Amino acid sequence: MRVEQTEILIIGAGPAGSVAAGLLRKQGRQVLVIEKEQFPRFSIGESLLPQSMAYIEEAGFLRDVVEAGFQYKNGAAFRRGEQRTAFDFRDKFSEGWATTYQVQRADFDHVLAKAAEKAGAEIRYRHQVVSVDVAGERPSVNVLSPEGETYQVCARFLLDASGFGRILPRLLDLETPSAFPVRGAYFTHIEDHIPVGSFDRNKILVSVHPEHVDVWFWTIPFSNGRCSQGVVARTEFLERYSGTETERLRAIIAETPTLAHLLKDAVWDTPARKLTGYAANVKSLWGKGYALLGNAGEFLDPVFSSGVTIAVKSASLAAAAIAREFEGEPVDWEADYAKPLKAGVDTFRAFVESWYDGGFQKVIFHENGAPEIRRMISAILAGYAWDRSNPYVAEPRRLKTLEQLCSA
Repeated sequence: MRVEQTEILIIGAGPAGSVAAGLLRKQGRQVLVIEKEQFPRFSIGESLLPQSMAYIEEAGFLRDVVEAGFQYKNGAAFRRGEQRTAFDFRDKFSEGWATTYQVQRADFDHVLAKAAEKAGAEIRYRHQVVSVDVAGERPSVNVLSPEGETYQVCARFLLDASGFGRILPRLLDLETPSAFPVRGAYFTHIEDHIPVGSFDRNKILVSVHPEHVDVWFWTIPFSNGRCSQGVVARTEFLERYSGTETERLRAIIAETPTLAHLLKDAVWDTPARKLTGYAANVKSLWGKGYALLGNAGEFLDPVFSSGVTIAVKSASLAAAAIAREFEGEPVDWEADYAKPLKAGVDTFRAFVESWYDGGFQKVIFHENGAPEIRRMISAILAGYAWDRSNPYVAEPRRLKTLEQLCSA
């Protein structure tokens, strides 16, 4: 078997893998990326958070993203029946980027991957990791090429950015059950034909089912007159409906009059897809010679669009730790990587749990919300879940107190 050597081997060329590649190339590292698919390829998760822009900029990819022509995004709107509210991320507690984009991920991910290649990373598309060995002095993987050849790559360090593919968690038995109930989603892209003036295309719209507080819809507008439309609910709720995924999605939307009216002229020209049991966790985010990035480590829930932000944050933390380790400095991967990453994930988790319990919905729809508290919430919704100067980041349990006040 042919054996190759590289400094850094990355599994997956999505946002986590591409941003990590860009950051590591800035360090002068040799980077090889193994990607199972051929880009561009469809992916879900189209609404970015402003915090992610800092890591895209850090990787040197900002110009590539800005010039791609994606839909500008400055906040998030929420609607439940006749109740509505919106958060403008430009009015937030934390410093930093306040705007971002809503993107068709096939194009966005390809922009980042091409930027990584331009920075000097090698990406091999349609190559698939089939086995991993981390017991030796250095990690190694066996890779299957599109031509059917199996070859081995040995690296000084291995990063798993395989997303929902979760290569290392599966091959190294790292998976552990998520604490979240099993939920699923039906989703598609449509030509929305939403009338001008009835919808703020600069914001994601999150609509709540009128009878089920834990059933919600996303409407994410793109710059080309299309949008991503989906519904999220427990699997037992989704299974009540019959027909194709598109028919099921449209049937649930029909139960939500405000959203049904908004989409009354939409052209449903793309078959809907189904995703179930997406929440995931692992026993550890790192091991000897390797680390897990983004969704390969833990995925919470799509409600606050945190996936890409967590992915690129993990890339930044891992690249910084690798830089120190390669310079001969001692690195505690638990203290320097896992714990800092989990701190922000835990903030998002508190808000996700509160959303599904209905408490956070009482907070955001409260008629007399204090402006400073709304700015703190706006910052977290913008992705600043690691800013410990924000009281709701430093102590996420404060959210429970706020829920009680808004329920009184």
